Order: sequence, then structure tokens, then C-alpha cells
Amino acid sequence: MALFGLFSKEKKESLDKGLEKTKRGFFEKLSRAIVGKSKVDDSVLDSLEEVLITSDVGVETTLRIIERIEQRVAKDKYVNANELNSILREEIEALLEESGSTDGDIPFDFSKKPYVVMVVGVNGVGKTTTIGKLAAQLKADGKSVYLGAADTFRAAAVDQLTIWSERAGVPIVKQQMGSDPASVAYDAVKSAVSNNADVVLIDTAGRLHNKVNLMNELTKIRNVMAKVVPDTPHEILLVLDGSTGQNAFQQAKEFTKATNVTALAITKLDGTAKGGVVLGISDQFKIPVKFIGVGEGINDLQIFNKKEFVNSLFSENGA
Repeated sequence: MALFGLFSKEKKESLDKGLEKTKRGFFEKLSRAIVGKSKVDDSVLDSLEEVLITSDVGVETTLRIIERIEQRVAKDKYVNANELNSILREEIEALLEESGSTDGDIPFDFSKKPYVVMVVGVNGVGKTTTIGKLAAQLKADGKSVYLGAADTFRAAAVDQLTIWSERAGVPIVKQQMGSDPASVAYDAVKSAVSNNADVVLIDTAGRLHNKVNLMNELTKIRNVMAKVVPDTPHEILLVLDGSTGQNAFQQAKEFTKATNVTALAITKLDGTAKGGVVLGISDQFKIPVKFIGVGEGINDLQIFNKKEFVNSLFSENGA
């Protein structure tokens, strides 16, 4: 299943299955909120606010959605409670669009060669796995990909990325554990340039306990890569574990302070009812979601398609 191209039946089935827990939990709460109600009034809006917050949409985004719905109700004078689903659907899609999320557009500018992506995120969120799956799908789409194992503080990270490089059939640039991460990144980009590669994916350490060191390290990596290819990295992709809910908000907050995050990849949505974080984090930080993980398979990493995401979230039967 190709990463790029039309949103296929297989991708839709994977997305529907991956969002099943979120959808089920969300609509069970929403149904209870409007049961017996004939119109959208203050009590329905109060209940909706609670539904959104407990679905990990986040307080700020929830209040923004409620305010928009209040404006529509005031304008239309009378809104049937049964219409709340369609209104909510429209407002969620609008917020995703305002944050820059697209309808499955190709996420990288391949006219920039090599296109350099620095991937950041704490340990355990699926960062290295996301890089591996992305590399495998890019290779399947005919792209030449290089991996840079710049998380040199954990032997497991280098080993895991090496396994993914072998599985995907793409070269990896690595050094001994404890090596300078910036040196690894430099070598990876230089090798990619020498071999006319299309994409370079750079794995980085996910330490948050010392934010000053993290910021300095990421800045150094960026500066060193730019010596090989100016204006790199072209993308700084933050990987977040969707199942951690509000903890993912905190991680996003810290990483956006440490570096200029330009895109999000939200993983592990299949194992949680907290899929609301996709909307909340994207809206709160005004960063587009470019990838979501909805299963363990290589092809379960999908380019984010806001329209299909909302369709899947609001479909009654997963169809």
C-alpha cells in the first residue's frame, strides 16, 4: 500500500479500525449528553464541553469549539439537538484546516533534494518505529532514503533503527554509542548528498529532563546539517504518543520551546480512546498533523487526511 496517492479502501479500513475506540467512547458520551433534548441549549453545551475535555481535546480547544457552536446557535435561533453532530463535525474540520492540516497531500517537498527531516520526541512514543515505517513506505514509493542514527545515548535506539534500515532496505549512517549526535547527522546528510538521495530521516535523542541541553543539542544538529545543505532541516517532525492524552500536550509544549517544530506525527491511536489529542494539540500549537499511526503494521502509518479523519470519527458504522 503506497504512502502517496489516493486514499485507498485499505487505508480507510485501517483508519476506521484504528479510531474505533476513540469513536465509540466519544459517541457514547455525546449520546448521553443529548438524550431527551430537542434543542441545543446551555445544558447541552455544558455536557458537550465535558465530553470534549474528557476525550482529551484539551480545555483551550474545547472552549473554542463551544464558543463557535454558541455563535451558530445564536445565529440560527433554533438548532435541533440531532444537528449537533454535523455542526461539531464541521467545526472540528475547520480547526484542523486552520492549523495547516491537509487532505492527505504529499507531506514533503521532493524538489528539495535531499529533503532533510529531523525527528524529535521523547523515548517510548514510537519515534524510531515511525522513522522506520516512513522509510519503508518511501522506499516502496520509489524514493531513495537515508537514515541517521543521531540518538547516540541509547544503544537500543541505534539497534532498533538498524533493524528498520535492514527491513526497509535503506542505508543507515551511525557511529559508536556516545558519539556526537551532530556528527552523525552531518555524515548522514553528506552521504545522502553524495548518493543523490531523495530523503534523509534523522533520529534524535528524546531527553526532556534537561531542556537546556536538549535545546542546545537540537540547535547544534540543525546548524551542522545546514553546513552540508543550506536551510536544513526542511522539516522538524515531533512524534507524540496519542494514548498518553494530556501528557502528549506537555511534551508538545516542551519540544516547541526547544526547537521549531513544523509538523506532528501522532502514534498509537488504535490502542486508545484519547484520539481527541489529534485535534487539541494541532489547534493549540498551530502545527499541522502530517502523519498518524493507527496500528502496528508498516502501512498503518498514514499521511494525515483531515477530511477522512473526521469522516471516520463521525461515521456511524465505520463505513
